[in-house]
Amino acid sequence: MSKNSKICPNCGRKMKQQFIGLQHCKCGISWKHDMGYFERTNDMVFALQRVKIGKKVKQMPIIRIKERKENEYAE
Repeated sequence: MSKNSKICPNCGRKMKQQFIGLQHCKCGISWKHDMGYFERTNDMVFALQRVKIGKKVKQMPIIRIKERKENEYAE
């Protein structure tokens, strides 16, 4: 097993890498290098954001929350 592979604390499977610093498991648990382990929800969107550091432009993984529409959950 490689040094960067994480084992899911919930089910014990290997986690797959989505982006650098962000890994997912099939059971719904994710790991992010600055947050640690967390459970995914349906309204989470994983994306890469460009950040300028000095003269370089790097891509950092971020988590956005979907905005829900007014009539999407109408009762």
